[in-house]
Amino acid sequence: MARLLRLIAGVVCVGLAASLAQAQAPALPPELEKVRAALEKYQDPIVAVHDGYFSTLGCVEFPSAGMGVHFLNPRLMGPVPDPLAPQILVYEPAGDKLRLVAAEWFIPLATGIKERPQLFGRPFDGPMEGHHPLMPTELHHYDLHVWLFKTNPAGMFNSTNPSVKCGTHGYSLMEQPAKLVPHR
Repeated sequence: MARLLRLIAGVVCVGLAASLAQAQAPALPPELEKVRAALEKYQDPIVAVHDGYFSTLGCVEFPSAGMGVHFLNPRLMGPVPDPLAPQILVYEPAGDKLRLVAAEWFIPLATGIKERPQLFGRPFDGPMEGHHPLMPTELHHYDLHVWLFKTNPAGMFNSTNPSVKCGTHGYSLMEQPAKLVPHR
């Protein structure tokens, strides 16, 4: 009987965890549902590493909102964004694990981009300096965040999310917003 109760409790816990994860994922328009489905495999950050994404290590947080831990794929850098291949995946620390919460399309000015990029009917933010200390301030770029896996009270395309916290992550970094720069 005790084994049966433990088995039932385990099934209930797994069901609750799955329900919680689904509850945190926002409802999306069909175009973004395709993106979320394509990125679903990256719920496991090891799969992201195997596909060429490398962790920036630090968990980025601002006084009123967070971003999380960024995984960057340099092979995807270029002047034209691919909707199904973001250059950055964003994870939130959850205990001793990382949980995928957002994707970021990142286009450095050095790629030769001629004008502000757009994706999903939205103009990118920027151009701006690199986000110090995780990248050189000289890395001027445009970026677009999309909170595909966690609801963002500030808006799906906002660069920060007030519900993302770095907690006790060993490399939590409090940052200030990057300064805008001219697109020359």
